[in-house]
Amino acid sequence: MIAVVGAGLMGAATAWQLARRGHEVTLIEAYDIGHRHGSSHGSSRIIRRAYADPFYVGLTGQAYEQWRELEQDSSTPLLRTTGGLDMGEDRDTKAIAELLSAAGVSHELLSPEEAAERWPYIRITGPVLHHPDAGVVDADRTVAACVRRAIEHGAEAIIGTRVTGIDVQGGERVLLRTDDGREVLADTVVIAVGAWLPELELPVPPPTLEVTQQQVFHFPQRDPSLRWPTLIWDGALHLYGLPSGSDGGPLPTFKVAEHDRGTPTTARTRSGVVDASSRTRVSGFVRDRLPGLEPDPVAEATCLYTTTPDEDFVLDRHGPFVIVSPCSGHGAKFTPLIGAMAADLATGRAEPHPRFRLGRTAFTRR
Repeated sequence: MIAVVGAGLMGAATAWQLARRGHEVTLIEAYDIGHRHGSSHGSSRIIRRAYADPFYVGLTGQAYEQWRELEQDSSTPLLRTTGGLDMGEDRDTKAIAELLSAAGVSHELLSPEEAAERWPYIRITGPVLHHPDAGVVDADRTVAACVRRAIEHGAEAIIGTRVTGIDVQGGERVLLRTDDGREVLADTVVIAVGAWLPELELPVPPPTLEVTQQQVFHFPQRDPSLRWPTLIWDGALHLYGLPSGSDGGPLPTFKVAEHDRGTPTTARTRSGVVDASSRTRVSGFVRDRLPGLEPDPVAEATCLYTTTPDEDFVLDRHGPFVIVSPCSGHGAKFTPLIGAMAADLATGRAEPHPRFRLGRTAFTRR
């Protein structure tokens, strides 16, 4: 039996992948499905192929295939194509375009004038990379679909129950104890607990992780009929933007947030209070660069990033444990692919990729 601890995006996707392959699976989640205590809640995440790293460009292609499989298996639409823009004085759009060309990914390099004509509600002063297949993933719906289909494929789900003890028996099997007195004996345990990973006492080498509290802001569209693309901006600020979905309220809004400058915290001690200085910076950016939006947010929220020093993921096996931490603020777009990779590790079908190993020492930021 394979136990999966954590039913956020990655744990839920792993349980789905394992169960649909016919494995005996027990999924354990400390909170309700779709809870807001971690990194997997909300209606909007960016999906794109525009990375400044050929390794991730390749992974995004595999991820798109897995998303379509999940949509088909669950009969649930999860992706919405909007197109995506990469820009900013520190964003090397030409280099990214070359990587997309090498991978056969559709894209356009546009001058400021060409881009401004197409998106007049964005103030554009530099070159723009347009990636038409970029879009938005509904995280809440994804978690719900994965858990539902995992159960329908035969998985057992233990919800609202926290793992409080982990004992390796004979070096092979693992006994999990929960806060309601339950004991679960597993041959393999997949740990997908997000920001709780640094606090979980595991008999494996701990990965180097930093947990930060981030904040996101939702700004009303001045023209509700416009279809906004996703946005990556690298300059004095490092931001991302995307259509909000239901998180922004009943009227069309656009979600904008800083990718960096989070406040160090832990999963247990996060304040949940939005950083006012981030609100000021993001609102200033909206006022200056996104004239198609009202500059005052109508909704805001906090979430957690769990970041490695090089921003690569942790996806490795150590004895009977598979550690799954596709994190660093860019993992959501890979959800069903990470589920497949974790399932391969749990069943011995594949070896960990060197860039995702627990013990890698060449931590250099991408």
